[in-house]
Amino acid sequence: MLEVVPTADPLVGFKDCDAAFLLGAMPRREGMERKDLLKANCKIFEAQGAALDKVAKKTVKVLVVGNPANTNALITSQFAPSIPKENITAMTRLDQNRAAGQVAAKLGVTCSSVKNVIIWGNHSGTQFPDAAHATVSVGGKDVPVYEAMKDDNYLKTEFISTVQQRGAAVIKARKLSSAMSAAKAACDHMRDWWNGTPEGVFVSMAVYSKGNGYGVDGNLMFSFPVTIKDKTWTIVEGLSNEFTVEKLKITEDELKGEREMALGA
Repeated sequence: MLEVVPTADPLVGFKDCDAAFLLGAMPRREGMERKDLLKANCKIFEAQGAALDKVAKKTVKVLVVGNPANTNALITSQFAPSIPKENITAMTRLDQNRAAGQVAAKLGVTCSSVKNVIIWGNHSGTQFPDAAHATVSVGGKDVPVYEAMKDDNYLKTEFISTVQQRGAAVIKARKLSSAMSAAKAACDHMRDWWNGTPEGVFVSMAVYSKGNGYGVDGNLMFSFPVTIKDKTWTIVEGLSNEFTVEKLKITEDELKGEREMALGA
């Protein structure tokens, strides 16, 4: 690292940047309705998007962490028209890491032994944590999680709700939202975007949904399983089933509602 430039001016902070982590967002306050929160954040991320559009490199990789992250990323993209929408993402890696942790704890293995757990949709309580295509390394061999666990009911009920509500559980326990685990997830997200994913491995990122093969509205920031090569993500297709379709619809509808409240579109 050659230099650190402390600044409150986004035109200075984003000048010629290669990577941008957008962490700051207005937290929901007591008595505040979700639509009020979304409108307040719209102003914040409108300004961030405009600044990125003006001074950042057009190849910049943007990760929105501040919640509601998916819709904040969509707002950012709306106000940064010269930056490809594919270069603006929101973080669901924290949810992926939590999901892998739940599987690992249940099976008594390390988190690094679990791969290809998917987070679909919104970074919220409607997200769909999906272990249908996940594997776990057992004795040097990758085994499907469903086969290793032999508990389909858990994976379709408690596992899903635990991951969905983990953020709320953290706040209840420490009176603050996630800190270190969120920072770790942001680093994981950007590292994989920069360096690519290993063969046979996909990760979850909330990305621009245009052209997806899952029937999801094409103007959302929606979490999909992706592979990454040469700093370019590609949605992994063909991983849905009847159970998945139902869950995707729920989280898609929430994101469409957020978009309407934030942007009136």
